[in-house]
Amino acid sequence: MTLQDKLKDDLKTAMKARDEATKDALRVVMGEMARLDKKQFTDEEIINILKKLIKSEKEMLSKSNQGETSDFIRVLGTYLPKMATETEIQQWIAENINFSDYKNKMQAMGTIMAHFGSAADGNTVKKVLQAFPA
Repeated sequence: MTLQDKLKDDLKTAMKARDEATKDALRVVMGEMARLDKKQFTDEEIINILKKLIKSEKEMLSKSNQGETSDFIRVLGTYLPKMATETEIQQWIAENINFSDYKNKMQAMGTIMAHFGSAADGNTVKKVLQAFPA
């Protein structure tokens, strides 16, 4: 089952269960997908849409001083793949990156992001690299 099919099924389930938070969040995602005017999306495209919507919501929450999370973020977060932790990133860097191959340690970011892909947040990788002993 594709992520797109799962979103549709979960929307139907939320409507039947009268789960307003889930229903509203999934309708926003479906609306964004409709706005992009494409019938079938890959899982990666949907994940990018979800990340964009979550980022937008977090920015709105921080500007309005309403905290860092909401039901919207919680619901959409359940559809994202598990993100790599700082510890996992540090461990992979220690085992696989030779900093003598780079002029500065931030140049290794491309290699690290290529390995982790969408499973690692760029800001987290940057933070780990900056704290990493060269």
